[in-house]
Amino acid sequence: MEVRELVDKDQFAKYCGIELTEVSTGTATAKMAIQPHHLNGVGIVQGGALFTLADFALAAASNSHNVVAVGLVSNINYFKAESSGTLYAKAREISLRRTIACYHVDITNEQNELIAAFQGTVYRKN
Repeated sequence: MEVRELVDKDQFAKYCGIELTEVSTGTATAKMAIQPHHLNGVGIVQGGALFTLADFALAAASNSHNVVAVGLVSNINYFKAESSGTLYAKAREISLRRTIACYHVDITNEQNELIAAFQGTVYRKN
């Protein structure tokens, strides 16, 4: 299955308003225009929304080899709060082995300021 076909089936990402903007072998970029439903009780983007954006970019990058890859471990660090604009997640491959691969995802705003950093490890199915 092609990676675009795979990510197009992600109903949760669609529900969250996340779009895949670019994908190539081992890399992917996604964006999310901040909407009121992305905000938490103090008016900033909820951590889960940021995690979902990064996880979607990870899914696209890790499945770009046309081998099904599923998450094993993920970690995110938050650096800057946002409440409006568009956020971008850029995933890049750090390590690729037969069954395990690792990725780093930076989430930035429209001014290219770092909002969060995400690391993910995936299992590559045979």
